[in-house]
Amino acid sequence: MSRRCQLTGREPGFGRTVSHSHRRSPRRFDPNVQDRRYWLPSENRHVRLRLSAKAIRLVDRIGVEAAVARIRARGEKV
Repeated sequence: MSRRCQLTGREPGFGRTVSHSHRRSPRRFDPNVQDRRYWLPSENRHVRLRLSAKAIRLVDRIGVEAAVARIRARGEKV
């Protein structure tokens, strides 16, 4: 399962871990993606969204209806 936010599109970043001896090894910076269930009043049902922590705050700000509209505008199925 990919660690990708449905609302913001945030994906893992790639970089290097640098040890004390300055040896570098590859690593991933995963976004803080969580599964959340929201009630969608217009469709009278719950929707399950995979959102980053930043996107959860965004849903709190703009509302679940607007968030689902943005996700559908990107072409994702909800």
